[in-house]
Amino acid sequence: MGDILATEADLLGIIKEKDLLSSFDDGDPKVFFELWTENIPSEIKDTDTEAQSLEFYLHIHFTIYPLRRHPGRHDRAEFEERISRFKRYLETRGAALSQTAKFLPYYALPFVPDPTVHPSFKDLFQDSWIPQLKDKLEPFLSGTLKPSNTPRLLSLYVSSIGTQAMHQLHLHMIESDRRIASYVRKLHKIAELVDSLEATVSGKMISPEYLQSVFVRLFSSQMRQSAVQSTDFTRPGTASSMLRASIAPQKSREVPMLPSLDYEKLKKDLVQGPDRLKCLLLQALRWRLTRSLPGEQRDTVLQAFISNDLLERYSTKQKTLLQLMRSKNEIVRQYMARLINAFASLAEGRVYLSQIPVLLKPLMEALRTEEKDSLTRENVLVALQKLSLRRSQQTAMIAANLIDWLVDELQDSDCLSDYTLQYAAALLLNLCLRTKGKRKCAENARHVLKVLTDVLGHENHEIRPYVNGALYSILCIPSVRQEAKEMVRKQKCAHPL
Repeated sequence: MGDILATEADLLGIIKEKDLLSSFDDGDPKVFFELWTENIPSEIKDTDTEAQSLEFYLHIHFTIYPLRRHPGRHDRAEFEERISRFKRYLETRGAALSQTAKFLPYYALPFVPDPTVHPSFKDLFQDSWIPQLKDKLEPFLSGTLKPSNTPRLLSLYVSSIGTQAMHQLHLHMIESDRRIASYVRKLHKIAELVDSLEATVSGKMISPEYLQSVFVRLFSSQMRQSAVQSTDFTRPGTASSMLRASIAPQKSREVPMLPSLDYEKLKKDLVQGPDRLKCLLLQALRWRLTRSLPGEQRDTVLQAFISNDLLERYSTKQKTLLQLMRSKNEIVRQYMARLINAFASLAEGRVYLSQIPVLLKPLMEALRTEEKDSLTRENVLVALQKLSLRRSQQTAMIAANLIDWLVDELQDSDCLSDYTLQYAAALLLNLCLRTKGKRKCAENARHVLKVLTDVLGHENHEIRPYVNGALYSILCIPSVRQEAKEMVRKQKCAHPL
């Protein structure tokens, strides 16, 4: 029955989705964002990265809509109004996304006289841009506004009819819900009666008290409640249980928990054991975290690591697990770096690592002493990039002159792997977003600008958003801006037209 009939919530969700998509196609931001604000839950809008990203691009869509609809002859006043609305968004809800590299170029959009000819925004005016955005919007609205079990046939039907017809269908749905509730109540009554008959056939006594309880449950007007709330679907039965099973809610599959570990012995063996044992234990710990099922199982594993202080953040001992980053054995160092990188991949793991005051020193040493193509250095760099999402770690990295190291590293970009190049550029961007990071770049502005502009010409196009973001950020400093102008002037003199 549930596969054929839809509920009122199903239909309302479909109606809201159709209204949103209609205003998207019409380029009507007022109607669209009123519906968006009313119907998209706050916990999704404010915390879900997919929703925030989608909302950002939707604001861009409505801002440039007149330019796409009437190129060269759009209403200037209307476009200015849309630009003003986009500015307000960037200063309010959109401000948080300025920390993300891929969005940074669009913060310049309100200040570009003609975005249609600007190379940074050429993708926005491709014929494929709106269909691609709509392809992202439709499944998001479907998943957010409609229950996941909405019948496919209903969705196809509603998409082919008008709004008035949908509201008429809505009234029919309400009446259908009432009838369904009535049928479910009757089914429960039959189940109760079958229980009584089975007990009688098997020779069991039916007490007056039991009959009275059945009567109260089935016929008392004061006891008429929702069938799902008033009936125990899971109690044992025979024929009646089959009736109940047809409408009983399905139980979710339980996720098995992993066996507990002796963490004190683990830490002792990791510090005092032979190198082969250290490697095996480090690999097993990393796999326990990375190969656990996402969700409850992985959270439990991580919390066990943290609560047992696996990396000994509070230890005063001279030898701790972090000393493995200085091991003479290259594999031990590599596996330790991999474990730290696994911690840094999870939000709670980054919190834990940030509370270890001596963590940054051995990681910085590894960056400077390991070979360029070593997996140890690669994992350390990736871990630092993930840790740079936290403000306290950004401050420590800037103070440790990590920006200078990154700029020097990017200067020799042709010798770096694409993986290292991408994470180095992303890490530099995160540090340049801080005022201290910008000032650090300003100390040697010419060198930093030359390296970044050279890297822009690298064949790996995936690093361009990070490099552009870093340039955009440090050019906020007047001295850097002046140095850039001087570099451009000298280049023009050296290569006159």
